[in-house]
Amino acid sequence: MRILCTNDDGIHAPGLKIVEEIAKQLSDDVWIVAPEMDQSGVSHSLSLNDPLRLREIGPRHFAVRGTPTDCVIMGARHILGEKGPDLVLSGVNKGRNVAEDVVYSGTIAGALEGTILGFPSFALSQEFSMETRKSPLWESALKFGPDVIRNVMKAGVPKDTVINVNFPACPPDQIKGVAVVRQGKRNQGFLRIDARHDGRGNPYYWIGFEKLANIDPPGEGTDLAALAARYVSVTPLRLNRTDEAFSEKLTDILK
Repeated sequence: MRILCTNDDGIHAPGLKIVEEIAKQLSDDVWIVAPEMDQSGVSHSLSLNDPLRLREIGPRHFAVRGTPTDCVIMGARHILGEKGPDLVLSGVNKGRNVAEDVVYSGTIAGALEGTILGFPSFALSQEFSMETRKSPLWESALKFGPDVIRNVMKAGVPKDTVINVNFPACPPDQIKGVAVVRQGKRNQGFLRIDARHDGRGNPYYWIGFEKLANIDPPGEGTDLAALAARYVSVTPLRLNRTDEAFSEKLTDILK
């Protein structure tokens, strides 16, 4: 089995080494094609107005000056040649990708692009806490990742479905199991704009985050709830985002 690995944290990110280790437990034919620089939050961006620069940094290891989407296309359609990959793994992201994160995440986008190209694809993310922010507990992803992928692959990944996997921020021996859950919904009130001034007095801005005093408990059966309860969350995400119920209603209204 030929495996193509990418991420959004960049070619030198610790999580990329983790996803390579996971891949090597599944196959000895592993290829790494990752962004030259950190591409966190770029979502499914595709480079159309700039050329892609490709740099080989070692055997089967390549850096692309582009997005995770660019990397998967470059790997599947150019580097790996006509055969292409049998499996695409994106991650392991430093930080969870749950709830609305799936819209922004470059990690999710890398796996989505693999799905679009017709390959079974997984997005893998390691949650961290304030205590483990600098040193995420990668061993949780290492212990549970390979078996999750093996078992899902045995079941068969449906066409146009990407598998989003998140590992909780605790040691492996504290993880209670694996839960198949739906995408959650969080309170987005924590987003804010942080206004600052540079050395010349000109304003500039960061998108910032603040801790909310009142946080709604995560919905039962969601990725948020699973991680809070120390379960590995597995969420199948579909490419087709059509709201079927509302489409039927609109059909009656607009016909």
